[in-house]
Amino acid sequence: MADKPRKKKKRKKKNYLLRLLVIIAVGVGLYFLLTSEWFDIDAVKVENNSYYTVEQVKDMAGVKISENIFSMKKSIIKDKLLKDPYFKNVVIKRKLPSTVVIQVEERSEKAAVLYKSTYIIIDGDGLVLRKTHAEPKLTLIEGLTLKEAKPGKALKVEENSMLTDTLSMLASMEASDLFFKKINISSVIVKAHIYDDLVCEGVPENLKESLKNGNLETALYEMYSKGIKRGTLKIGSDSYCSFDPKVE
Repeated sequence: MADKPRKKKKRKKKNYLLRLLVIIAVGVGLYFLLTSEWFDIDAVKVENNSYYTVEQVKDMAGVKISENIFSMKKSIIKDKLLKDPYFKNVVIKRKLPSTVVIQVEERSEKAAVLYKSTYIIIDGDGLVLRKTHAEPKLTLIEGLTLKEAKPGKALKVEENSMLTDTLSMLASMEASDLFFKKINISSVIVKAHIYDDLVCEGVPENLKESLKNGNLETALYEMYSKGIKRGTLKIGSDSYCSFDPKVE
């Protein structure tokens, strides 16, 4: 009777040892499997890019072909890409066994501000995306007093509230499928140019409301159909539109 407990203890010790050996064997097997060439990166896919090409995104990301996919640091790649103002968000995914997927969310160019001979390109939130000497095919905002324009930072101007209202108006313009060549906000009354000599005039809120309810689009269509490409379309409260053939 006294020998039975001893035998049980030995069996327990043997079972623990066997389990430990199995765990070690599985761990070693997984290590060699996960570090094998089977999981070496051989392809990088880029999704949702628009401003940058696939190859440009790959170069900026710096993913190393033949590197083990589990050794790749997703946070480092994401941080590299987010240093560029055009990237609003980045998601890095491992598609086993050997593909890296880079999903990007880009900011869109919405307007340009001319400062001396340089065009400052901003998005719909007023974030500076880049600077260029080449005239872009974007709405040009005039009448701002610049304080700071650093890529990746919000454009700083003295007329912050006017800039915010104007960007909101541009969003309404885009939704209405219209395009303003330039917008002058040097005074309370905003002048939005369809052409150089065809101007929509009013306070930002009235212009925005007229864009949203379609009154401005309707008035412009009637003018187009009559071949009118010169004059001033004044937008008042309640989206009331009046036309003056003169341009100030």
